[in-house]
Amino acid sequence: MERTIRVLVAKPGLDGHDRGAKVIARALRDAGMEVIYTGLQQTPQMIVEAALQEDVDVIGLSILSGAHMTLLPKLARLLRDQQMDDVLVIAGGIISDEDAATLKSEHGIGAVFGPGSNTHDIVAYIRANAGVARD
Repeated sequence: MERTIRVLVAKPGLDGHDRGAKVIARALRDAGMEVIYTGLQQTPQMIVEAALQEDVDVIGLSILSGAHMTLLPKLARLLRDQQMDDVLVIAGGIISDEDAATLKSEHGIGAVFGPGSNTHDIVAYIRANAGVARD
């Protein structure tokens, strides 16, 4: 029997737009994943604490505020400090290709999904990569 993938969906920073996060949360639930949605305006510390308490496999971050190069590296650092290197972190929102490459190569963000991404692709990526230890 396969364990249900647990995903924490969060909105870091001062961004007040959560429609995309709710669409993703629904798609992941419809795909059979357990989803915990933290709501708006979460700090990296709040997100990591929730991920620790909920024992999640994946953290999905939706960010539209432009603060991704500050908030996502901080969150990644906090996860490492908690020895949570096995938690897959993915992001979505308005993130340039250059910033996405840096977030993936230097900060351990697994994938970045921009506007118009197909929810089936996101589900497939999570299923293929959740629980896979990362450097």
